[in-house]
Amino acid sequence: MKIEEILKHVDHTLLAQTATWEEIRGICDDGIAYHTASVCIPPSYVRQAKEYVGEKLAVCTVIGFPNGYNTTAVKVAETKDAVENGADEIDMVINLGWVKDKKYDCVEAEIRQIKKAADGKLLKVIIETCLLSEEEKVKMCEIVTAAGADYIKTSTGFSSEGATFGDVRLFAEHVGADVKIKAAGGIRSIQDAEDFLELGAGRLGTSRIVKIAKSKGKNIK
Repeated sequence: MKIEEILKHVDHTLLAQTATWEEIRGICDDGIAYHTASVCIPPSYVRQAKEYVGEKLAVCTVIGFPNGYNTTAVKVAETKDAVENGADEIDMVINLGWVKDKKYDCVEAEIRQIKKAADGKLLKVIIETCLLSEEEKVKMCEIVTAAGADYIKTSTGFSSEGATFGDVRLFAEHVGADVKIKAAGGIRSIQDAEDFLELGAGRLGTSRIVKIAKSKGKNIK
């Protein structure tokens, strides 16, 4: 698979706590130049980034990030604020404690509320696979499907492990036909990216693929 094709699936990501506008502007420039699917950035930069990129690039942001234990009301307010600021895509973190408590109805209801607040924008649901059992991962595939989200996403990149091939394979076996898969966290090489895509991922949350393309002197037009 050509790197140009892989880049079309990349959410070019910068979510470091210390991220500055200069750095955010830099990944926006790279996202435009390398035709990535989006840039994924902190909520506080969404308005500035969207004004900067206009319609040249989708802007994605995160909700309830990275721990997911905000109240639903707070997550809904975050989502509405992000959309008002120009976000094109929303990546939300589930309440993992609710999953452990088997409060599955609450998890699904929260996703539905955030889906409504997203007002038609793409919604990706981060389930943080490294903190869940196999049974819980399968259950989350069912819940994300039932709630009508657009994507199920492996990881925040801020926990003990990122995406694994096994988890993406599991997602592909258990999500509904209308739910796509985002692999995120620890995607370090072109081979990793290609393998995740071949297993069924539709998006890749990473900053490394653009860096690799730049290091190879790729000039994407």
